Amino acid sequence: MTSHVSALLQKEVSRKEFLGMSGLAIASIFGFGSVIKLLTGKSLGSQQPAPSGYGASAYGGYRH
Repeated sequence: MTSHVSALLQKEVSRKEFLGMSGLAIASIFGFGSVIKLLTGKSLGSQQPAPSGYGASAYGGYRH
C-alpha cells in the first residue's frame, strides 16, 4: 500500500491533471458526508433544536 502512495506522489502531472485530481478528492469528501447523512438520517454536526414557546421550560410544564 505504501508503495502505491509513494509512486503516486512521485508521478509528475500537469496542472490540468492536478486540478482534476484535487476536484475529485474534494467531491469525494463531500460525497462521503452525504452518504453518512443518508445512512443515519441526520447530518454530522446537526442536533435537534431546543424546544421553544409556551410550555418549553420546566416552569411552563414542558416534559420529555
